[in-house]
Amino acid sequence: MADSVVSPGNSGPNCFKEAVCIDTARIYDSCSDKDCLEDLQVYFTDQAQAIVDSATAVRSKAVEVMEVFMDVESVPFNRGFYSVEMTFYFLIKLDVFSAPMSVPTQVEGFATFTKRVILYGSEGKVKVFRSNTSPFDAGEMLSGSNLPVASVQVVDPIVLNCRLRDCCFPGDYQISIPPSISDYFGGTFFGVVPVRCVTITLGLFSIVQIERNVQILIPAYDFGVPDKECTTPTSSADDPCELFAKVKFPSDEFFPPTLTELEGCDC
Repeated sequence: MADSVVSPGNSGPNCFKEAVCIDTARIYDSCSDKDCLEDLQVYFTDQAQAIVDSATAVRSKAVEVMEVFMDVESVPFNRGFYSVEMTFYFLIKLDVFSAPMSVPTQVEGFATFTKRVILYGSEGKVKVFRSNTSPFDAGEMLSGSNLPVASVQVVDPIVLNCRLRDCCFPGDYQISIPPSISDYFGGTFFGVVPVRCVTITLGLFSIVQIERNVQILIPAYDFGVPDKECTTPTSSADDPCELFAKVKFPSDEFFPPTLTELEGCDC
């Protein structure tokens, strides 16, 4: 059976006009995960740790993903597969109570978690040189040019539990902290010997991808010429009441949809 050939169209903005070759990142493998991170220790600066040591209770306020450091290495004796090691750093915001029914003091710390996955990334030995890359940057890129690129998508985790306890093993507090993390807090983590510790349990959703730059042939329909005119703000647009009048009434906030309504829609 002969291969089918798609011929360019003759007219219309949505008609196929030509096949073009683009250089883009192709996802070779990906995985999604749902991790329950139990009893992660929260690390504080010396000033914050002094407040925690005198606390009677703590309450979590918010948790954010500060940074994810990634390392990609080939898997021995398994060609085309790579291990992706990810180290997550979470910003932990807490309310610390020094006495029952007292006004809490807000402190910030961080927790860390490391996981590893193995994904298929194919093989490549090409060294890439680009005209818009400085020699110094090119040297960094070429040192790992045969490795695919890994990326992780993650949402801010869900707090499942947070508790205050006595520290039985203060030596476990000493860990390696990247400068970008320690600089955020403005204090020092070195020499801190905690009396009381905070542990937190998080629910984490993530998607890990491994990709390479490849040349792909795609159909081109037309140039992406904007069909919307630019609008210039007028003095009337600065009227807050006029802007508010254009906001749709939030009916769903007052009348939340039922489970039957959600199952019947194409959400």
